[in-house]
Amino acid sequence: MVESRLTGQVRVVGVGLLGTSIGLGLRARGVDVILADASPTNLSIAIDYGAGRAAHADDAPRIIVVCVPPDVTAQIVAAELLAYPDALVTDVASVKLAPLEELRASGADVSRYIGSHPLAGRERGGPLSGRADLFLGRPWVVADHGGVSYQRAALLDDLILDLGATLVEMSPEQHDSSVALVSHVPQVISSVMARRLSDAPDAAVNLAGQGLRDVTRIAASDPELWVQILCANAGPVVDVLREFRADLDRFIEALEHPSQGSSRRRINEELAGGNVGVARIPGKHGLDRRYSSLVVMVDDKPGELARLFLEIGEANVNLEDLRLEHSPGAQIGLAEISVLPEVVQRLTDELSQRGWRIAG
Repeated sequence: MVESRLTGQVRVVGVGLLGTSIGLGLRARGVDVILADASPTNLSIAIDYGAGRAAHADDAPRIIVVCVPPDVTAQIVAAELLAYPDALVTDVASVKLAPLEELRASGADVSRYIGSHPLAGRERGGPLSGRADLFLGRPWVVADHGGVSYQRAALLDDLILDLGATLVEMSPEQHDSSVALVSHVPQVISSVMARRLSDAPDAAVNLAGQGLRDVTRIAASDPELWVQILCANAGPVVDVLREFRADLDRFIEALEHPSQGSSRRRINEELAGGNVGVARIPGKHGLDRRYSSLVVMVDDKPGELARLFLEIGEANVNLEDLRLEHSPGAQIGLAEISVLPEVVQRLTDELSQRGWRIAG
């Protein structure tokens, strides 16, 4: 068991995906985790899953992590501040300015509150989706408002580092404008695109490939939760969407006159701009590093994909990303494997020697 930076008890309020994952990650380091949830069923599942224990009357947590929907975050944070006057309280809501303003307006003791937000998640929620490694290498924003002492805030830093996340400091305003661009607007765009498929002919939908799956993957997210997030961060989201609408208008105008040289030039500039933007997206461990890819043909039969993963590991190569492509009725699938550029040739040679067919 790896030694924890944190000492003392940690209380987690709300045992959905994030709360359960926090509990699992801290328990793996031997931390005494106290779990609480409005749902007895979810609480029981999270405890059985090993994310922590039920609360006791004599609990004295040093830090409390509130993992509840955005519309009740400030209310629960205020209640926890009152119930545990010696504890630092944080939350993991994806909007930071609104809860802080609500807490200040209510007269809560914000000298013991500091908002935070782990940029990690899955399409599925609930305690059974929790993972101890959910936060490994992921950014975790600490939205300091200047009213918390360094000594108290250090508890949150220790928790973030214990969970393997990368600590990022921002003001609440900087956080909200940043996540509008990299999280909230992509959700809107993905959902709007996916909605185009609702009444599309089956013949068209059956042609869907990895590009469409990539664009619409997050459209499967919980609408009720996203209504809360988008409304709480409406201002910054609207600003980005207006700029996006202007980009679309330029593209539409160019496509309305495709034979004109200026239109072709504009389309090229827009597409090339997308290349530049993609190149800036950080990699798996927060590095601005582009990966190299190879495509492996995988027979459509049980165990083949598992064998591929095993043999990549035996080649001592770390798999950075994976995409799967499989057409209905095809006898093979295509596994696009992303690895560091310096190992791609070695992995290609190794897999070829083991009998794998490399498609590209």
